[in-house]
Parts: sequence; structure tokens; C-alpha cells
Amino acid sequence: MNSQAPLIAALEPITWVALAVIAVIGLVILLVIGQYIQLWLQAWLSGAPVSLLDLIMMRLRKVNPSSIVINRISAKKAGLEISTAHMEAHFLAGGRVTNVVRAMIAAEKAGIDLPWDRAVAIDLAGRDIVDAVNTSVMPKVIDCPNTASGKQTIDAVAKDGIQLRAKARVTVRTNIARLVGGATEETIIARVGEGIISTIGSAVDHKSVLQNPDLISKTVLAKGLDSGTAFEILSIDIADIDVGENIGAQLQAAQAEADTKRFQAQAEQRRALAVAQEAEHQAEAQKNRATVILAEAEIPRAMAESFRSGNLGIMDYYKMKNMMADTDMRSSIGKSPS
Repeated sequence: MNSQAPLIAALEPITWVALAVIAVIGLVILLVIGQYIQLWLQAWLSGAPVSLLDLIMMRLRKVNPSSIVINRISAKKAGLEISTAHMEAHFLAGGRVTNVVRAMIAAEKAGIDLPWDRAVAIDLAGRDIVDAVNTSVMPKVIDCPNTASGKQTIDAVAKDGIQLRAKARVTVRTNIARLVGGATEETIIARVGEGIISTIGSAVDHKSVLQNPDLISKTVLAKGLDSGTAFEILSIDIADIDVGENIGAQLQAAQAEADTKRFQAQAEQRRALAVAQEAEHQAEAQKNRATVILAEAEIPRAMAESFRSGNLGIMDYYKMKNMMADTDMRSSIGKSPS
């Protein structure tokens, strides 16, 4: 007994240190697990149990366990069974688990078929799944044209040349089945605007459009403009339609002005051509006169040669001069005023 007392006395400090270490480790483990115990207890009491190990593994996978548990409880209370594995997968894929669960709950209450896979695909596509379900339940109104684009009206010209300026309001409902890959609101606005322009443009005159603006709505609706979009068009209402400018008269005036300029250009071209021809004739006359002068210059030479050769006598010369003088006299008498 006396030989074992020193050994026991030596072991007592080591034992206390070991117990202290074990107590610290246990406290740390308790603190680490304690943050999950509340979530585990909350899930269990809510009827949507999640194992404690799953909660710890969520943390290791860098998933927010609190968000997963709360959304699972919300889904369970709404009558939806969504596994934590599906929620974790969507969270890790960068999805918004809360939005998806909220949208599925809203769809369930509204009687809309929205399975988990479709809701996840819509969310991962970047669409606001909650807004889509809300729009499916409560249709929204789209202004056409969109004032954010800077245009206030849709302008079109009837066959009589009168411009009409219209504003439309399109009531749409989200088509959940076509939300992934379907065209957005901009496509709806563009198609409706195109339909309004086409309808007004095919009208015989602007008065018929003003008298029956509902013809625009009926014609545009009949074209199935919501094909390939994420929406279903419920109605198209013409909110306002005003008479604009007389485009036909402006076009006629512009055409007349263009014709005037064209005719003026043609006349100027003809005048320039005439001036050029006159200048050519004057040059030709000058040339001919020069030829005549040259020819006249040869006469004295010819006469001198005739005198030398004896072909022309002095009397012949005087007769010729008298004849020329008589011709000049007769010409002057003929030119004198009566």
C-alpha cells in the first residue's frame, strides 16, 4: 500500500488534466452540435424531420442548413414533399431555394401544376419564378408602346394618307409551360405594335378606324401573337387613338417639289444645250466668214492674173464694177423703209 501511494499521487494531476481536456472537447462538440440541435428539433416538431447528421453534412458541403430546414418546413405545411437532397442540389447549382418553394406553394394554392423540376429549371434560367406564378394567377397589363423606349404612341398611316397615333394596353398571363425558352414582354410589345400598324395601314380610310377601334383588337388577337412567348394574351385594348398629320398630302407636296426640281434641271439642261449649240453655230459662222474673206482675198489676185494673161480687159473690169455698183444700189433701195 505504501509503495502504490506515490504512484497514485503522481497520476492524479495527469488524470485531472485528461478530464479537463475531455471536458473542453466535449464542450466544443456540444457547442458545434448545439447550433444544429435547434434546427433538428424545429424540423422534428414541425413534422418535417431532418437528421442531425444531414444538418452537419450540409455545413460541410457549404450549404445553409437554416435555409434548407425553413423551406422544407414551409413546403411540408403547404402539403408539398420536397426532399432536402433536392433543395441542396438546387442551392449548390446557384439557385434560389426560397423563391422556388414560395412559387410552388403559391402554385399549389392556385391549382397550377408546377412540379419541382420545372420550377428549378425556370429559376436556373434566370426568370423570377415567384413573379411568374403571381402573373399566372393575377394577369398583368403591358403598355404598348413601352414608354421606357421613348415612344409615346404607335404611328401608322391609313390608305387615305392620314396618320393615326394609337396606344394599346395588353393583358397577359404567364404560361408556366413555356416560361423556359419563351420570348419576353419585349416580343409581345413588338408583335402587338406590328399588328396595329398593319391593321391601320390596310384600312381604306382613317375614319373607319376611328369609328371602330375594336377592329384593331380583333384583328391583332386573331394573329396569335403569343405563339412562342412565355405569355398568353388575354386581351388587347386600344386605350387612345388620335389623328396625326396628313402624310399623304406631305408626300404629294414633296413629290411635286421633287418633280419641279427635276423639270427645272431638265429645262436648264436644254437651255445649256441650246447655248452650247448657239455658240457652235456662231463659231461655224465665224469660220465660214473667215473662209469667205479668204476667198475674197483671192479675187484681186485672180483678176491680176486675168489682166496679165489677157483673159480680162479693162472694159470688162469697168462693166463688172458698174454691175456691182448697180447691185449695191438696188440692195440699198430694197432695204430703205417704205
